[in-house]
Amino acid sequence: MRALLAILTTLLAHTVAAQSLPAPQIDYWKVPWDNSRPRDPDVDANGIVWFVGQTADYVASFDPAKQQFKKIDLERGTGPHNLIVGEDRFIWYSGNRAGYIGRLDPKGGQIQKIALPEGVRDPHTLIDDRRGHIWFTAQGANYIGRLTLAGRKVDAVKMPAANSLPYGIVVDANGRPWANLLGTNKLATLDPKKLALELIELPRADARTRRIGVAADGAIWYADYAAGYIGRYDPRQRKFREWLPPTGADAHPYAMAIDDRRRVWFVDTGAQPNRLMAFDPQSEKFVVDTQLRETRGAVRHMVFNAAARVLWFGTDTNELVRVQVP
Repeated sequence: MRALLAILTTLLAHTVAAQSLPAPQIDYWKVPWDNSRPRDPDVDANGIVWFVGQTADYVASFDPAKQQFKKIDLERGTGPHNLIVGEDRFIWYSGNRAGYIGRLDPKGGQIQKIALPEGVRDPHTLIDDRRGHIWFTAQGANYIGRLTLAGRKVDAVKMPAANSLPYGIVVDANGRPWANLLGTNKLATLDPKKLALELIELPRADARTRRIGVAADGAIWYADYAAGYIGRYDPRQRKFREWLPPTGADAHPYAMAIDDRRRVWFVDTGAQPNRLMAFDPQSEKFVVDTQLRETRGAVRHMVFNAAARVLWFGTDTNELVRVQVP
């Protein structure tokens, strides 16, 4: 079966020339706290953008209408890695270096810290399933976890292979979490009730995926940082398809998001400055390929805000960026 999947993927993997959509409008704001690595934004119901400062221990907000930044300082050494606006409208963040999940009241600034089970450290990326749980990856500890909001119970499932490095995570329409295992050529998924783990092996042994997306049709998309591919996995047919972006095997796709027209957006961090690209699954064409102004290093995570039809992400060059999706 592996050989068959590998042959199928090899036949379908190809480089296609970029086909133009209207160039997206891209807006940049310099974050006022220098060298703080602003990252992993999310947008609340009022259109306020929330993000963390990974190297400066803060949670911050940005009001695009008023052009205002505000900062809430966290304890030194927290090392916040990711945040989400929860269904409860509180801000949830991963205290990566301090080893806890935090719940921040956006109005009063009060923080509740949720301790993780023994051995579960390094909380990485969070996702709210809108069913009473927050799922998360614990990269260094090699776990995928589930926080039940009622009662704050934390369950964790250890990956069977050492150094699997659970990384990005999403939840599909059935409440099932899917995660990248950066240290392997596998994706992971859990039964949301029984926590039974399933590993899906990618057809190429050299694949190392960082970020993941789920489309409205249930397809799972991934960005292969090691070999440059953008890939699609169909859970029903258990089939893969992959495409190389215009930058070919030199690409290092990292941040990924899927818009309301099922187009897959990602940032090629192999290019310096980074390049923002979009892939249209219907035409099987890369329809956007544009350089991000002076954005070097990496764009590590981005979100699509459907209400405004925009992408948001932070950069290693200390900017917050908005992309108007055409």
